[in-house]
Amino acid sequence: METQSVEKLQTQSHPPPPGRTFLPGEASAAGTILPISVKATVTVKLTDGGFFSSLLELCNPLVNISDLLHKSLLLELVSAELELRTGSERRPISRYAHRVGQKDGDVIYQSEFVIPENFGEIGAVLVQNEHRNEIYLKYIIIHGLPNGPITFNCGSWVQSKFDNPEKRIFFSNKSYLPSQTPSALKIMREKELINLRGNGDRENLASDRIYDYDVYNDLGDPDSKTELGRPVLGGSKNYPYPRRCRTGGPRSRTDPLSETRSGSFYVPRDEEFSDVKEAAFITKIVETVLHALIPSLETALLDSDLGFPLFSNIDQLYYEGIPIPKLKNPGLLQRILPRIVKALSDAKDLILKFETPAMFERDKFSWLRDEEFSRQTLAGVNPYSIKLVMEWPLKSTLNPDVYGPPESAITKELVEREINGFMTLDEALERKKLFIIDYHDLLLPYASKVRQIKGTTLYGSRALFFLTPDGTLKPIAIELTRPPIDGKPQWKQVFTPVSEATGYWLWRFAKAHFLAHDSGYHELVSHWLRTHCATEPYVIATNRQLSVMHPIYKLLHPHFRYTMQINALARQVLINADGIIETSFSTRNYSMELSSVAYHQHWRFDKEGLPADLINRGIAVEDPTAPHGLKLLIEDYPFANDGLMLWDILKQWIAEYVSFYYKDASMVESDTELQQWWTEIRTKGHEDKKDEPWWPVLKTPEDLIGIITTIAWVASAHHSAVNFGQYAFAGYFPNRPSIARTNMPCEDPTEEGWKRFLDNPEFELLLCFPSQIQATKVMATLDLLSSHSPDEEYIGKHMEAAWGEEPDIKEAFERFCARLKELEKIIDDRNADNSLKNRGGAGVIPYELLKPFSEAGVTGKGVPYSISI
Repeated sequence: METQSVEKLQTQSHPPPPGRTFLPGEASAAGTILPISVKATVTVKLTDGGFFSSLLELCNPLVNISDLLHKSLLLELVSAELELRTGSERRPISRYAHRVGQKDGDVIYQSEFVIPENFGEIGAVLVQNEHRNEIYLKYIIIHGLPNGPITFNCGSWVQSKFDNPEKRIFFSNKSYLPSQTPSALKIMREKELINLRGNGDRENLASDRIYDYDVYNDLGDPDSKTELGRPVLGGSKNYPYPRRCRTGGPRSRTDPLSETRSGSFYVPRDEEFSDVKEAAFITKIVETVLHALIPSLETALLDSDLGFPLFSNIDQLYYEGIPIPKLKNPGLLQRILPRIVKALSDAKDLILKFETPAMFERDKFSWLRDEEFSRQTLAGVNPYSIKLVMEWPLKSTLNPDVYGPPESAITKELVEREINGFMTLDEALERKKLFIIDYHDLLLPYASKVRQIKGTTLYGSRALFFLTPDGTLKPIAIELTRPPIDGKPQWKQVFTPVSEATGYWLWRFAKAHFLAHDSGYHELVSHWLRTHCATEPYVIATNRQLSVMHPIYKLLHPHFRYTMQINALARQVLINADGIIETSFSTRNYSMELSSVAYHQHWRFDKEGLPADLINRGIAVEDPTAPHGLKLLIEDYPFANDGLMLWDILKQWIAEYVSFYYKDASMVESDTELQQWWTEIRTKGHEDKKDEPWWPVLKTPEDLIGIITTIAWVASAHHSAVNFGQYAFAGYFPNRPSIARTNMPCEDPTEEGWKRFLDNPEFELLLCFPSQIQATKVMATLDLLSSHSPDEEYIGKHMEAAWGEEPDIKEAFERFCARLKELEKIIDDRNADNSLKNRGGAGVIPYELLKPFSEAGVTGKGVPYSISI
């Protein structure tokens, strides 16, 4: 019966090409064949809510008849070798696989084949899904071959043949450069890449696996409200930007350049979070926080402008919580968000009760200390902004006719007064002791626009620091500038840490404004732009130009897991018009536009690796005698200290991997897929910067090692350093407010306003801080973003199956893993060293953001391979 079915299949599904399908006991023209019997085992993930959840019920004959007839999956074994006589492809061997059982949440299928001895090495398997629903195919293992089993790690959704009749191609775990591809697999290799590129002629379906580029034209929603229209980012000189994945969605009625925002955002099917992995909880949390919790908060907190009347009211968020209205499915909200959604004692209502952030738990008053303010520039959640003062006097490069006098109000006399007893200004500059975080020219052009939005304000800002003899930073000054506005001239003022009461409170206000700017820059540039946004083109190009057989694809693949899905979710609810960023951060409606300006002015691929970044910021200088070849000007710089070790470990692993496959420059230059990949990243993924002279060339193995190390660093360590400490440092928002809502008390004060400040400065500061709805929305979001999933895939923790195919690569990975474990201990030892004042102390969070491994949850440590949250 089975043989007849297969023979019928062979004549109907495969019109006879040259050559034959070898059946048991047959002979070829070359002589008698000694058949080899092999067994294929197929593992399919049992998924929630899909076909397999009801498999045993046998209630749907259209769905289950294929299993009953042992026709669940059609497998075709493809030879890696051509026919010796004709040079044509060998006919694949076809059999159905039938369901044999279930194990550890997986459904197991098996099929038996008889393979002629001269069939050659099996190089690929074609799969057709006979079910009515998609399935998640984990892997296929073929047992019984003379040289041992062959594994095909699939890790992919396979659509039903009724939705997509084309068979899916899966190659074995063995890696091949294009020139080394077995002859019979070359066409399939090229065909699969063509399929993944698509042709851009229609809207992509949820089931598609198409990778293509588009501009960010889906952030606004002008069809809903005119004021929700936003400029297209990318594709113009005014708004250059990296590219995102094309969706092909319908155009807006009111703005033909924009796409509509209806339904979920397309990402290629295999890039989606799914119930295949426990990481699916992230999707549910995102949807719950943003679609259920936040609207409930808006209902509970009727006044969107209402601030916290007392600091004790902020504390109640952790101790008592906020009652939230009844929901349609309160159990889901509580089950998915157990950290922050609690049941009240009467079990009738829910409350939003936040976990105590690590910083608040250790020292609830640490946010007031200037030493902690400075320390967090080196060991906090945004260690990427501080840089050496390289020119003096400080001066704006903006047009003075528009923005007012360019000279900074931070004078030599002021600096020397603040560093009195240490050295003169000239000595400080010569000895490289002055450092700055400067958002002045980036923010000032938006100050007038932002101030037209109710409930917010904005300044150009910069903060100056002095490196003291004990290795810590001392804040010297914060300068805030308002451009000419409403007929008023430019306003600027410098604030310093003083002990006199009024000046002390003004310094607190200045810190609040500057920290709000730093929080916005951190989210929009250090975090979103430089990791999430810049990486998406790498993901697209890798899938379009590098075959899954390519060793560089296999090296990069772990670094790209779930990035496109989390970016799509960000476009839906975080960075979109009227999303969380726009409603809760200082730059408001101009937030994404500002990130485009930052991309234009500051982003360079050749400066995204850690050593180049530190040199570019003047924090380090090249020194062949120093560890890592760099001498840090701030020796106790926890992010840089740990980061440079991690960079070296990562680069060494990548160097050993690349060197195994590329022995010389000719192999790199002749690799067509690799060259097309790098060309497409530059000319398509980052098209608006394609003509920049600083792009690295790709001619040698060393070039390739540098490029891949930079990409891997950004996806893993850079993202971890700016992401997983967010709740620890900003969960108590006075330490890092997302927005400053009121002007400085001394900016054009009225008599009444100044009196209110003098009478109750604490209350005025609370009014300046985020409103209750802004604060709680951001806190809930940061709690989510700071979380590791239960099955997080940490760098070096587990070996990819393909890496284990080659003994040399396997040994290199084991060395990589061992070095990461050594780094864990080194970081622990550093945090225990009392002489390193920027790493710890009484009530201080030790710096662990670059410790490679972690448990699940909000831990403030752990470096996943990829940007997965």
